[in-house]
Amino acid sequence: MGLAIAEAGKARDAGEVPIGAVLVDRDERIVALGHNQTIGRCDASAHAEMLVIRKAAWILKNYRLSSTTLYVTIEPCIMCMGAIIHARIARLVFGAHDPKWGAAGSLYDMAHDPRLNHQPELTSGVCMAECRDIIQVFFRDKRV
Repeated sequence: MGLAIAEAGKARDAGEVPIGAVLVDRDERIVALGHNQTIGRCDASAHAEMLVIRKAAWILKNYRLSSTTLYVTIEPCIMCMGAIIHARIARLVFGAHDPKWGAAGSLYDMAHDPRLNHQPELTSGVCMAECRDIIQVFFRDKRV
């Protein structure tokens, strides 16, 4: 999660919403890492998770990323949870819940929906205070 937090810092420093993500393989080797770039890329889908999933699929030459774990600083949104499920990511670990956009239990619970063909294992609250603080400070400073 430390690397995901560092990636969130890169997003913050670029004026992006500070969310970072890291995908590792079953042996905990880093496959891909990234951060939000929606503003810089003029792309609403350029969330940290989406960029990492795309990069990892390209590196592994397979869109199915089974046996991987995705670490994200904030609970993924609906779009990102959809991609996580489609990519068959085995495990999702995130820091802070997102009551306004979260799709891994806060607003929606796509990860446990039996109608979908994949349910990733979930772990939440990892480095929660640090993950929550980086985004709260970012938005507080934006409102000043």
